[in-house]
Amino acid sequence: MSHKQSGCTTTASSVARTLSPAAKKWRLLRAYLSRHPIWCAWQVTYRCNYRCGFCHYWRDPMGALPEQTLEQFEDGAERLASLGSLMISLAGGEPMLRPDFPDIVRALARWHFPFVTTHGGFVTPALADELFAAGLWGASISIDYAEPARHNKSRGIADAHQQAIHAIDCFVRARRHAWQRVNLMCILLHDNIDQVEDLIRIAADRGAFFMIQPYSIRKTGSKRFRYIQGDVSRRLLDLRGKHANFLSNPSFLAEFDTFLAGGVPDCRAGQAFFNIDSCGDVAICVEERHRPVANLYRHSAREILERLRIGSAGNTCTDCWYNCRGEVESLYRPRGLLKSLPTILLDHGRPGGNGHVERSPSA
Repeated sequence: MSHKQSGCTTTASSVARTLSPAAKKWRLLRAYLSRHPIWCAWQVTYRCNYRCGFCHYWRDPMGALPEQTLEQFEDGAERLASLGSLMISLAGGEPMLRPDFPDIVRALARWHFPFVTTHGGFVTPALADELFAAGLWGASISIDYAEPARHNKSRGIADAHQQAIHAIDCFVRARRHAWQRVNLMCILLHDNIDQVEDLIRIAADRGAFFMIQPYSIRKTGSKRFRYIQGDVSRRLLDLRGKHANFLSNPSFLAEFDTFLAGGVPDCRAGQAFFNIDSCGDVAICVEERHRPVANLYRHSAREILERLRIGSAGNTCTDCWYNCRGEVESLYRPRGLLKSLPTILLDHGRPGGNGHVERSPSA
């Protein structure tokens, strides 16, 4: 079944019920000022057709469990909306394995800011257009090596690099508004630091932004993929100063060395961000999903908030410095907040191939 065949049509009444971008931005700001979580990682599925060595989600037993229905996504999105509007990262697994994924995006976009992280293998021009029309706020496509053969080997798929590049092109061409962002997302691994600048250029040449996050051993339990040479923060900050399309927050990048040397303390999991797994269980973060504190469909939003607060008490974990942690936590520092506002709350431009930012018409 195709994505188009499975999608429901958007009626005039459903459009009327969808909050405007300005209204959602105001509700996000209110949630932030109220010290409610502002970021939710929502795992659409744990199924994946790739076989990445640095991620074992594709062999996770949760991939065989019943997943949330579209009706549950609709109910859950409205339930969470009582706390304000959230930035919601739709991930997995590979979220586009679900034929109803555009409808999931549409359901969440009524109240929230949906993003997707994908390997890009299922993206077509028609699907990219449908997702942005449904209200997708941004798309991140994973590429870890500029050299196609190395990326393909890492992902266990013969044409993974080609598929990812095609996905970036599809999403860039499908953008309807200045606030719809397309990112090339890189995971810093043990052997790809010298590929980063080439990846930044690949993204810029295609009108996309670039973001990066370090590998965490919580993904596989293995230290094999961990970068250990040090002096990463300076190198990344230098590249960010050089390339206008390098979007990662400098406050986030500045902590890479601290993370790689032992971990960044004072994690705000359960306070600033949280996780919902493919069955609807709520945990303080994606790596704590085996210890859920609530369920999206059995507990009210206020109960979920309280259970997250209790579950986050005494958290001393330093095991990750994912975007969903570091980028969000940077908002709680004056410099990080100042740097993030143009990205999160304002319209922003499309990066040009020459490294400059070309302003798009305001939405």
